[in-house]
Amino acid sequence: MSPSGCVSMLFLAVLTLQSAETRRLGENNSSIPAVFVFGDSTVDSGNNNYIQTISRSNFPPYGKDLPDHIATGRFTNGKLVTDFLASYAGIKEMIPPYLDPTLTVDDLKTGVCFASAGTGFDPLTAQLNVVIPIEKQVKYFKEYKSRMEVEIGKERTRRLISNAFFLISAGTNDFMVNYYGPTQIRSKTYNISGYQDFILQLAQQLIQGIMELGARRIAFVGLPPIGCVPAVITLNSDNALTHRGCIQRLSAVARRYNTLLQIKLAALQKQTPAATIIYVDIFNNIDRMVRNPQQFGFENVNQGCCGSGMIEFSVLCNSYSPICSDDSKYLFWDAVHPTQAAYYSVFLGLRPLVDRFIKK
Repeated sequence: MSPSGCVSMLFLAVLTLQSAETRRLGENNSSIPAVFVFGDSTVDSGNNNYIQTISRSNFPPYGKDLPDHIATGRFTNGKLVTDFLASYAGIKEMIPPYLDPTLTVDDLKTGVCFASAGTGFDPLTAQLNVVIPIEKQVKYFKEYKSRMEVEIGKERTRRLISNAFFLISAGTNDFMVNYYGPTQIRSKTYNISGYQDFILQLAQQLIQGIMELGARRIAFVGLPPIGCVPAVITLNSDNALTHRGCIQRLSAVARRYNTLLQIKLAALQKQTPAATIIYVDIFNNIDRMVRNPQQFGFENVNQGCCGSGMIEFSVLCNSYSPICSDDSKYLFWDAVHPTQAAYYSVFLGLRPLVDRFIKK
């Protein structure tokens, strides 16, 4: 289907509902002045457009369902969960990438994204994919803070950051690419329990790093069921053409990591009562979509909409790739990343948690 093709009724309903919610909360809530985002391709809004890497998506058919059909660098056909969240909070419709040189002071004041597709908490993951490490994302945030202090003053910057919403979403690449990927580099020096502990230690360092810079409202996203990612199924199934079920042993790794992460976050919360640190469960949201696709309006949950849907993502999903006739019926856009419809369903699942958080 071409970018100007028909939009499904489900997609229209999603946009209508989302707009109504945006208006409702935008009128009633002003406690969150900005949203700041750290992480990987699940939340990267286009930072990789400005670095030398092949981990990009700033070309068709990515972005085909955005208002202007522009490929912004988001690894999906439309908006991300973070865009829906910012819109729901009445802040802005889409969160821009920090590295965009055209951003104004007003753009910066309401929040930016520091995330980089292909990265992970493990610095080696970013090195393998030639993308922005988490540590450098924190340095960018420190740079952001200095810029804002010059523009609006130190006290206004302090209040802005302390009241802002911070979201962290990373870790999938550490396991999917680095530990269990084709090279399995980290598996040669860590057993899985040791590597999970290593990643959790680095995640804690990220939280402490942004808290030292003034962050006080932090949402930390757990891992999805990585064994259900189409590319992971393709690479690990005994017959990828006919056996497209989730690789349960890999999803079990994500589930255990999430349990340990919740323990870690609870300990950090106890140590820093002045801050609010919450765990965001994405595993069970996506798992429900896989197990009961019809409930969410999906017909295909084990292949992407782009290309064969079994292995293509980033540069392999391009303007020459065939795409499905109705992406709102697909859980995955490419062989790794969810569709806008899936991201919106995830957001709806998180909405009660978001309500409690932003109304504090």
